Amino acid sequence: MTALLKEIRHNPLLWMLVFVPVVLVAARTAPTSHTLLFVLAVLAIVPLAALLSHATEAVAEKTGDAVGGLLNATLGNLTELIIAVAALQAGQYMLVKASIAGAIVTNALFMLGASFLLGGLRYHVQDYNRAGARLHSSLLLMATIALLAPSAIADLDLAAGGGIVQRLSTGIAVLLIAAYAMSLLFSLNTHKELFASVDHGESKEAPWPIGVAVATLVVVTVFVALVSEIFVESVQQAAETFGMSPAFVGFIIVAIVGAAAEMAVAFSAARKNRLDMSVSIALGSASQIALFVAPVLVLLSYFVGPAPMSLQFWPGAVTMVMIATVTATFITNSGRSAWFVGLLLLFIYAIFAMTLYMVPPGSHELV
Repeated sequence: MTALLKEIRHNPLLWMLVFVPVVLVAARTAPTSHTLLFVLAVLAIVPLAALLSHATEAVAEKTGDAVGGLLNATLGNLTELIIAVAALQAGQYMLVKASIAGAIVTNALFMLGASFLLGGLRYHVQDYNRAGARLHSSLLLMATIALLAPSAIADLDLAAGGGIVQRLSTGIAVLLIAAYAMSLLFSLNTHKELFASVDHGESKEAPWPIGVAVATLVVVTVFVALVSEIFVESVQQAAETFGMSPAFVGFIIVAIVGAAAEMAVAFSAARKNRLDMSVSIALGSASQIALFVAPVLVLLSYFVGPAPMSLQFWPGAVTMVMIATVTATFITNSGRSAWFVGLLLLFIYAIFAMTLYMVPPGSHELV
């Protein structure tokens, strides 16, 4: 506990933790002030992400970067899952699907690109294990094909009176979850030696005690979940105030805020020349969303949504996910990185963001 308090005292970013109780109180006292709640929620998530970063790095010291990356991706995606479930209950399927596709693209392009850029500005060239990147890229490619299938038969479904896309989506959801489970067995058990981190020989700071780190992870994840619920309740109304479309809100805003915790860890690891962890978090989170979060939401929609949700995405979303997947596969094939590689990924992401921002705020035809 002493290590945690010392970190809070000496890190000005963590002083922003005061916004956590502020946003929780504001949600009770001024529930209709959506723009204010939106801003406060974002300000509260930032220090929580930083705190989660330190705790996860401490756990990774004991488990290794591969397992540490998986742990961080899981905790980060728990927040995104909570955001999506809240939107699912409200019947905001456009927001749910946009956030799923956006999270995949954000992790594969923005998080990975920013990690390469930040690490490359400090180190001339960085190396990482290609095996993990290849595994996650392959999983992403398979998941993208799965997203293409429901969209490909959408016209046939209309002609047949509906129901085909929903049944196909449910079947694909089960297959994706099974594939994700088998990938964990492969990477963490039967072939775990292939995914060992590259040794850079860099000294590392003394980590927190494992008990403090785990307790911090649990507590911070709970607070992130609470703040995320406030965020999803206010984001749509706040977006209209700022003139943003539903597609942009889900694809860019929700995706970036939902992945704030993972980004903090990935960027910090890259700056410490631990690019294995950065790549594991970025691509591991993207594949986890595609193979676990998305299919789980399809199955949950039968119980918590006003109607079952399918895996049929609008063509633009599928195209962006496919481009992001192919680009990440191509970029990570060498096992080496420099700052310009990261910059190229960020430019591609900026093109997607600009395209979605140009969509009129009242446009819902993308659903």
